[in-house]
Amino acid sequence: MAAWSDLTFDVLEHITSFLPLPDHYRFGAVCKNWRSVSKQRRRPPAPQLPWLVLEDDKETRNRKFYSLSEAKHYSLDVPELHGRYICGSSHGWLFAVDLKITGILINPFTRECYELPPFPGYNEYTNVTTLIEKVPSNYNGGPIGWTFAKMQPQIVFKAILSHDPMERSDFTAMILFGEMHKSAFWRPGDSSWTVIDGPKSSMDDILYFKGNFYAIAPNNKLYVVDFEPEPKLIKVGPKIPLENGVESCGIQRYLIDFNGHMLLIERTCKYGNGKAITDGFIVIEPKLEQNCYNIWCDIDGYALFLGRNVCIHVDSCRLPKCKKNGIYFTHPNESISSVEFGFHDLGVFDMTDKTMGTFYPVEVFFPRVDSPVWITPNPW
Repeated sequence: MAAWSDLTFDVLEHITSFLPLPDHYRFGAVCKNWRSVSKQRRRPPAPQLPWLVLEDDKETRNRKFYSLSEAKHYSLDVPELHGRYICGSSHGWLFAVDLKITGILINPFTRECYELPPFPGYNEYTNVTTLIEKVPSNYNGGPIGWTFAKMQPQIVFKAILSHDPMERSDFTAMILFGEMHKSAFWRPGDSSWTVIDGPKSSMDDILYFKGNFYAIAPNNKLYVVDFEPEPKLIKVGPKIPLENGVESCGIQRYLIDFNGHMLLIERTCKYGNGKAITDGFIVIEPKLEQNCYNIWCDIDGYALFLGRNVCIHVDSCRLPKCKKNGIYFTHPNESISSVEFGFHDLGVFDMTDKTMGTFYPVEVFFPRVDSPVWITPNPW
């Protein structure tokens, strides 16, 4: 039998296709030959559960991550992320903003990075302190008590990518920014963001789906981005009623590309002690061509991961450590929190029996700046 270190490249590469990220790094530590194989970019990667991007470690300044499959924390040295909050996760890349209101797009596992131009509406400010000083006195009580955490949704609420920058250099980045969550886009080589003309209502989420960007408003109206001749949002799809026929400030909406189906996920809340607490989710499929919609009772045994990230779905049959028909969620809004399900409302909802549970030890994580964000590791 041949020595393990002498296995051919093709055989070793095939083995790595079954390895999740931690085992991939362990594989590369065996010997020089295996390490050279582990550095090769491969597709498709092994199925894996998302990680949570947590806050900086106070002592080491490393960024903390949480592997859901291993129920284990990792501390990675990514200096570019120190002191920045995460406003988006897409294709394994993070959008991060610092106190000077400058942004980067970075793959934390390869440290490949793009510097982003000043965000629209905020390029006149040099840092968050001067921004807070300009907050109108009648805006939620004015600047008294305002912090970087409270200003985050004002700068960039969410950011996504059309494609993985490691696969295509002509990708497009889209953000929701400002008090009204307006939309804007940027492409490599652009010197600034291009603001998209749209309705007065704010947007809850954005999605790249089958070659187009879509946005969803709190009134459940769906819009598509029309780039020509001038970028604008155009209403499309059926009229989808709100839960119980009323609008609630505690409800968040998400869009997801679910195996070729566009889904709208409504997050419903209950209220207590002045806080909104997640109590369930409704899964809706808008049928754009038929101008109608369907309500889904389950998600075919998959698990969804919702938050500031591009919504992720994984097959629970291939990854048994996650809950079938489970919706894992985080939330960036400090008005939504629950001691029972985790600070900043972390939890998992079972669509089968309509129960709520935990996936993260509540006593461990108390973020100083931003809520955790899901990311699918992409070091290849």
